[in-house]
Amino acid sequence: MRWSWIYLVARRSLELAGLRMLGGAAKDVELLVLRHQLAVLRRQVGRPELGPGDRVLLAALSRLLPKERWGSFFVTPATLLRWHRELVADTWTFPHKKPGRPPIPQETQELILRLARENPLWGHRRVQGELARLGVAVSAATVRAVLRRAKVPPGPQRARDSWASFLHVQASGLLACDFFHVDTAFCRRLYVLFVMEVETRRVHILGITTHPNRDWVAQQARNLMMDLGDRVDRFRFFLRDRDGKFSDSFDAVLGGAGVQVLLSPPRSPKANAFAERWVGSVRRECTDRMLILNERHLRTVLDTYADHYNRHRPHQSLQQRPPQAVEAGELVPVIPLAGRIRRTQHLGGLINEYQQSA
Repeated sequence: MRWSWIYLVARRSLELAGLRMLGGAAKDVELLVLRHQLAVLRRQVGRPELGPGDRVLLAALSRLLPKERWGSFFVTPATLLRWHRELVADTWTFPHKKPGRPPIPQETQELILRLARENPLWGHRRVQGELARLGVAVSAATVRAVLRRAKVPPGPQRARDSWASFLHVQASGLLACDFFHVDTAFCRRLYVLFVMEVETRRVHILGITTHPNRDWVAQQARNLMMDLGDRVDRFRFFLRDRDGKFSDSFDAVLGGAGVQVLLSPPRSPKANAFAERWVGSVRRECTDRMLILNERHLRTVLDTYADHYNRHRPHQSLQQRPPQAVEAGELVPVIPLAGRIRRTQHLGGLINEYQQSA
């Protein structure tokens, strides 16, 4: 009941005051309403969150009102003045560079890592000297920092010789040989001796037998030297395992042609990785997918697969070229796809070769 009387008294007082106002003074009434609502919100809401746009607008409007009227703002006069100073400072602030040294271009970092990866003996100072010769001005400390971030060890540690690095360096003059066996449909085991030219990945099927004794293996070495002919001078090393089927006469045949025999470590198939990889390919793509009847059948199958492998099959390590194209120095031709694609089947469709029709 008490609040009702207070409301009536306030209403009548406002009506009496409104009689004294002119019609154009309605804006003042609206201002009174807004001020009262603002006071109510101040009692109910904590510190308001203002965005950059709100600060700019309030700071600009504060310049249009005298300071004695700044009580209508819900922030202090010091805050309004600070916002205005920041607005003026942003107007006259020009873009500037970040403090510290400029970042190293990504291309330079990739070049540093490439030089270190391709030259294991080079330290950070040697890499920095090569970059200077190429016209890239960086300090030795910068090169060292890039190598450390990429977790590249120092030059002496990267230069440790391994079988993988040795085979890669000597690939141009390296022959690798190995045995693998194939079981026929009648449970008869046949042994295949092959040799690979590591640089071009060209494979030679030397022989197939059920009893690979030392004399037979030595004869296959003589046949290989005859097949290579004048090309034998290109090879310096012959990599084989420690199988007892390789005798001193086998090594003597190779030594007579100027080829040094290298023995892989015991029980280390990865040391002869190229030959082992070819065994996996021929089994996966050929011999494991068909029944072999006898030695003659296996000879025909392997000759067909070796011809496909040397003449047509692309190799990732050779830029998708077959060994025959590498020997001839040919590049992969870029021919626009036009016309029909012709398929050539071998071994009853087990192997397919594709070419564009002329």
